[in-house]
Amino acid sequence: MDLLTVNDRAGEYPTSYYTASSKPLDKFPSLKGAETCDVCVVGAGYTGLSTALHLAERGYDVILLEAQRVGFGASGRNGGQVGSGQRVEQDDLEKMVGKDHARQLWDMGEESKSTVRDLIAKHGIACGYKPGVMHAELKRKHLHHTQAYVDKLQTEYGYDQIAYMDEASLRSAVGSDAYCGGSMDWGAGHLHPLNFALGLARACVSAGVRIFEETRVTDIKRGEPAEVISENGNVTAKFVALGANGYLGNLEPQVAARVMPINNYIVATEPLGEDMARNLIRDDVAIADSKFVVNYFRLSEDNRMLFGGGESYGYKFPKNLAKKARKPMLEIYPQLAHARIDYAWGGTLGITMNRMPDFRRLAPNILSASGYSGHGVAMATLAGKLIAEAISGTAERFDIMAKVPTNRFPGGASMRTPLLILAMLWFSLRDRV
Repeated sequence: MDLLTVNDRAGEYPTSYYTASSKPLDKFPSLKGAETCDVCVVGAGYTGLSTALHLAERGYDVILLEAQRVGFGASGRNGGQVGSGQRVEQDDLEKMVGKDHARQLWDMGEESKSTVRDLIAKHGIACGYKPGVMHAELKRKHLHHTQAYVDKLQTEYGYDQIAYMDEASLRSAVGSDAYCGGSMDWGAGHLHPLNFALGLARACVSAGVRIFEETRVTDIKRGEPAEVISENGNVTAKFVALGANGYLGNLEPQVAARVMPINNYIVATEPLGEDMARNLIRDDVAIADSKFVVNYFRLSEDNRMLFGGGESYGYKFPKNLAKKARKPMLEIYPQLAHARIDYAWGGTLGITMNRMPDFRRLAPNILSASGYSGHGVAMATLAGKLIAEAISGTAERFDIMAKVPTNRFPGGASMRTPLLILAMLWFSLRDRV
């Protein structure tokens, strides 16, 4: 199944609130004929854009190839949350890789947020960045863990921007009876994801990056130099960087065996007005809850509820896409039952078995980063910076991420669909227990 076109039209952004409220770029040309460069980057999402930008600013001649449009994939469709740390909590990371390595990973996560904010400031990217991400707990039996984890981050990691919220404090900040407590992280934030991607693309152009859209890469011939083959042209490059994430397909089997694409869905309501918006989310922060199949939501700049969630049992978007994501929204906010849904869209992201990203050196001159597992706004942006460092000859920080084990999914890419169905059924049942 071709994930680039099974749910979307070639060369077009999805019909989403983000597309409708974006600051669009004119189309870039498709690659035709032969080109040469220092580095060829595949995929114009956050990873690819950040890689290209950081390399161009170091003086490299960079070509960026995108099968659809810049920011077309998860980078232009996600919940916009710029989260702290890694996708996996520090307790689990310490067990996985040891305390010293876990501390390095925390520091990387903190740098990922500052990298996003620095890029926004440096390049004047108008993407509506706002501080604050709340974790909301659905089950009282888990509150002790939430409080203990906040204490751990404060005492062991010196992170003083997070605070525990009891039931009263959370319910005064969120207009829902679904939650019984949680935590508030003022060091995290949220933004308009597509405008952030488009802003990075503008910065790339200013730095001299050559961008080609509607250029599907079909093969990469290894060697020094390597050759990147597309449908109507090819690029000869000293280095290749892969940032295609959930849309990689089988272009690189080593990555495909470890990164599984899954779908998720978001709805945008009509503008709700200032009073209603503040009754729903008092402080205009983003929220993610404790479901394994996470509900994540925030307000748009024009006070729409942007609500993401819903289980996915296959790679084709459901016909009733609006109903799919509206259902979990009404479980949290039944007062939105009569709110009009103006936009509903889906997207494909990449997950790994342990929910940690897969950083990989596929050959001496071919690097890859993907599988951010829903934590990619900041980490994918940092990944580009780390790839640029590695290509420039300083690979220590890239290797900190690459040393985290990411196992193959059983059966490899050929078992993706049945595994996805089984996994989502299991996670759905787990959330109901």
